[in-house]
Amino acid sequence: MRKLTYYVAATLDGHIAGPAGQYDFFPLPADLTETILATYPETIPGHLRQPLGLADVPNQRFDTVVMGRGTYEPALREGITSPYPHLRQYVVSRTLTTDDPRVTVVADDPVTFVRELKHGDGRDIWLCGGGKLAATLRDEIDELIIKRNPIIVGAGIPLFDGPFTPTTFTPTGTREFASGVVMTTYTRT
Repeated sequence: MRKLTYYVAATLDGHIAGPAGQYDFFPLPADLTETILATYPETIPGHLRQPLGLADVPNQRFDTVVMGRGTYEPALREGITSPYPHLRQYVVSRTLTTDDPRVTVVADDPVTFVRELKHGDGRDIWLCGGGKLAATLRDEIDELIIKRNPIIVGAGIPLFDGPFTPTTFTPTGTREFASGVVMTTYTRT
């Protein structure tokens, strides 16, 4: 069965974006970028793959991405309707529509949808955001990969924006970067 992995950058105080959805305050230091390009090249948006030398690099971990509307909208504002054309793309929203055949909008229950994806064929599934969707899918998340950045923002979109529901994960690996970023992998206990 495929795993759902919430792979995301976060601040020390647990935010994945600012109050208005901004994320440009996250640095992309060379040491972290090198690891991402080698280990998770499919998480690089399509419009950046050619300039970064990834045009012909195969997906390593994921062949599917699931995101909330708030995660998808920054690309739309830039005129990018298919941010990850090298992946199967699903956007969870009850109000969004798209004419791009490479993106599927999921208006029904995301939990049922993700359960069906997990039972299908293919590589693992990347949950790339946002906080409300992560909270909704909490019981379906098999793995967390959190890139904790040495930044505190005070307010914004939390990693999990939902009800109080203690859920235990076990740390299974940590990598510290000279830039201060710490990437920790957790698996469901």
